[in-house]
Amino acid sequence: MLFGKEHVKRYQETDGAEGHAWQGTTALLLTTTGRKTGKERTTPLIYQTEGDAYLVVASKGGADEPPLWYRNLQADPAVKVQVKGDKFTARARTATAAEKPALWRKMTAVWPDYDEYQKKTSREIPVVVLERV
Repeated sequence: MLFGKEHVKRYQETDGAEGHAWQGTTALLLTTTGRKTGKERTTPLIYQTEGDAYLVVASKGGADEPPLWYRNLQADPAVKVQVKGDKFTARARTATAAEKPALWRKMTAVWPDYDEYQKKTSREIPVVVLERV
């Protein structure tokens, strides 16, 4: 099973032929700029589409602190996305309170563990909307 740095490497080398399909769902690559280092960081994330946008969840497995990639995009919402061989720039934003319930249901339909992760933490786990620019 691909995971972490190996997942990113194989996904990039094969334009997602290896790594897009993952654990019965699909993954994209999200590249953020480190808020402290200024270095690019790429993370494989489960996604779904919503119109022309892509959705990802900042769960960190239900940890009390958000994943670093989420903190990075809060500091700089300009991100790079790769879905299979499609590479593009996007603007990341946290789903609004009005948007989130429907988007959360869409994401838990493909990865039910998100509901379990939310039960583990008092932190409101955000759904992130990636809009192509």
